[in-house]
Amino acid sequence: MLKSLAHDATRDASLDITVLLDERWDPVGRALSLPACVRVRKVLVGTEIETLCAEAVQADWTLIVAPETAGILLSRVAAVRHAGGRVAAPSEKFIALATDKQATVLALAAAGVPVPAGCVLDATEPLPTGFYLPAVRKARASVGCDGLSIARSALPTSTAKQDSQRVEAFIEGVAVGVSCLCGPESVVLLPPVLQRFSTEDAFDYLGGKLPIAEQLRSRAEDLARRAIAGLAVCAQAGVAKPMRQAPVVSGWVGVDMILGRRDDGSGDRVLEVNPRLTTSFVGLRHLLSKSLVRAILDRADGQVATLRMVDRADQSIEFDKDGAVRFDNATTE
Repeated sequence: MLKSLAHDATRDASLDITVLLDERWDPVGRALSLPACVRVRKVLVGTEIETLCAEAVQADWTLIVAPETAGILLSRVAAVRHAGGRVAAPSEKFIALATDKQATVLALAAAGVPVPAGCVLDATEPLPTGFYLPAVRKARASVGCDGLSIARSALPTSTAKQDSQRVEAFIEGVAVGVSCLCGPESVVLLPPVLQRFSTEDAFDYLGGKLPIAEQLRSRAEDLARRAIAGLAVCAQAGVAKPMRQAPVVSGWVGVDMILGRRDDGSGDRVLEVNPRLTTSFVGLRHLLSKSLVRAILDRADGQVATLRMVDRADQSIEFDKDGAVRFDNATTE
């Protein structure tokens, strides 16, 4: 992700890019290969947030790539804003809401967005009597496929005390992610991406592929718009509006969903909302004729310029979570 962001940002000559890198990073066997024009600042152990804030207040914009787990994303976004920096990210309340998978689906359901039936359990608890099987068990506050598994019986999956889980009905269909560029004036949807997973019951996210069939695309885009709007309304509820408050939804937001087998979309369900940059950036950046990083910042700044897509005709793009990208039979990094 970091490598893709840095290389994409250099496509816009107006951007001066600074990357923060942990001083413990060992390049041996993990070459980062950042462009020569990118300034790298090594971050001393124990000074991450302090250094982030110091750099952010000197910059026009900051992009934070971090998981929601354990409040990591929320704490850094809040710290930068408190220090006076501008970060292309949703409001803290939106991030907190999207981080909690149970709170997310409740907010979406309240807004009329279809979600899987489910409940919250400890890992040591069996499924309720009569719960639909197979079911999906996942950590209530996590990122990606961390802790996600398929339950084929009502028995608990662990004998050790763990954080609460969301357990939901397994939905048959096509896994799709829609990445959205958000700002104070509008939300722009990037082309939906087919998500690839391992086939074992303990799921692992492998990457994505695009384009998807046109009939699936329209359904995915409709669900993504509704999901972001619904979550934004919930995140805004009861929040005062100071003069310089950040927009409720800003920057990059991803919506994960299952498109069901029915052509009318009645079986489609939104699974979760990711209030951060997602791996789909790796593949989607190759669709734009200009920098996708620039597009993120422009949208967060309230600009509404139309995105210009590269004409790839019938060419497909497939990418892996480690950053490798394939155009039909060609491969690149």
